[in-house]
Amino acid sequence: MFHNMPYEGTASEQYTQVLGQLKALIHDEPSSVANMANASALLQHFLKDINWVGFYIYDGKELVLGPFQGLPACIRIPLNRGVCGTAAALLKTLVVEDVHAFPGHIACDAASNSEIVIPVLKDGKLFGVLDIDSPVKNRFSPEDQQFLEEFVGILQGTL
Repeated sequence: MFHNMPYEGTASEQYTQVLGQLKALIHDEPSSVANMANASALLQHFLKDINWVGFYIYDGKELVLGPFQGLPACIRIPLNRGVCGTAAALLKTLVVEDVHAFPGHIACDAASNSEIVIPVLKDGKLFGVLDIDSPVKNRFSPEDQQFLEEFVGILQGTL
């Protein structure tokens, strides 16, 4: 059972708590949809100053909206388009300090000002991306990136 709890300690200690919660939430659950849904809810609960968090799943041609928390979002994103499509095509995490300066940015929520997108792999191939938006410019630090990449690494084991 998940309990609403305050996160205490250093950022690193808080990240460790969340990683433990993720492991508990996905333990022995074979459904990737259920695991992505709980993962996005956990991040929505934990991360401050974000306005959207969720997954886009690669269908072999483009990214398709998956489990998320936030306002309704763009349903389909071509590879190499916007932050999500670019991160997916490059298989590389992208941290964008100001989305309005990113060429081809897709504005699903006008309140978003910064974004981080982490590719999700299955058997070494693109499965999708974790996308997190913030209304705060330059919201995502290198420490956030490291934590979120580890978060995705744990989740990838359930796909």
